[in-house]
Amino acid sequence: MVRLGCGFLKIPIWWLKPSSHKKHGENAQDQVNGMTCKMDALQVSPAGGAPEYLHTDTDLCYAGSIEIAGEASLEDLKMQAMTLPCCPEQIVPLPSFLRAWTVDSKRPGKLLRNNKQRLNDYKLGARVEICLEALQKEEHLGPQELLLRVQMGIPGERDYYGSTALVWDISKECTTWALRQRVASHYGLPVDKLEIAKYFPERLEWLPISSWTQQMSKRKRKKKQESLQSAPYHLKDGDIIGVKNLLLDDTKDFSTVRDDVGKEKQRQLALGKKKSRQAERLQEPVFSEEKLNIKHCKPEVALSINVGVFR
Repeated sequence: MVRLGCGFLKIPIWWLKPSSHKKHGENAQDQVNGMTCKMDALQVSPAGGAPEYLHTDTDLCYAGSIEIAGEASLEDLKMQAMTLPCCPEQIVPLPSFLRAWTVDSKRPGKLLRNNKQRLNDYKLGARVEICLEALQKEEHLGPQELLLRVQMGIPGERDYYGSTALVWDISKECTTWALRQRVASHYGLPVDKLEIAKYFPERLEWLPISSWTQQMSKRKRKKKQESLQSAPYHLKDGDIIGVKNLLLDDTKDFSTVRDDVGKEKQRQLALGKKKSRQAERLQEPVFSEEKLNIKHCKPEVALSINVGVFR
């Protein structure tokens, strides 16, 4: 985002498309019944640069930039973005059919949920970019509704079906037990026949959310459950929740082959940086460190003392 003066902003806009691995007409129950599909490497077209391929479950397509007043609402931004040439394949009849996110590390970041709120009130920062997600129906999320992306593990494979949006009302509680109930209801499974974990994409790691039996034992010892919005989960809008159907898959490993590949790339990158630093140190003269330790003595200066005259 660039401030153009006179209260106007220039904001880069991206279109967010869902992953293509879920077949047409497939719903959450179809996923439970064992239909299989493949995850794709999806294309991102950054502004002013060559296309970059990322292994994500969303596809970011750069649309262009818009100039809009900071006093304008989020709804005004959506309406102006709908006029950009790179528009979603499906028809977007109203701004309420669009979900708005900030862009964080080429992924959806913070969810902007209030269409009537002014852009200045969001305090988006100087370099913010916005991505818009087209929806099949209107959406008006309340302040106590959390939007998660849930994905069911493919039995016998270290992979997942396409993610689906899950709206969870946390006005009463935001606990492990409540989330497990909501996910079980979404997939039509018994609560004790699933395992869930939160994905941390920056670390390529999955953090299991305690099992049903563990949670029940905790409830007997502790009346008030810890909120999943606090440590260690820090649950927020847009988080990916992996689901294991224990009726079909008894493995507790949530990781994927892509996680392994990504971690290996991170390891190689860290190793390369370490070797580069070592090479730089070897190129320095041996005596450079000795020079730094030499203390430069100041030249001697005659000391003079002025004594007053006492009478």
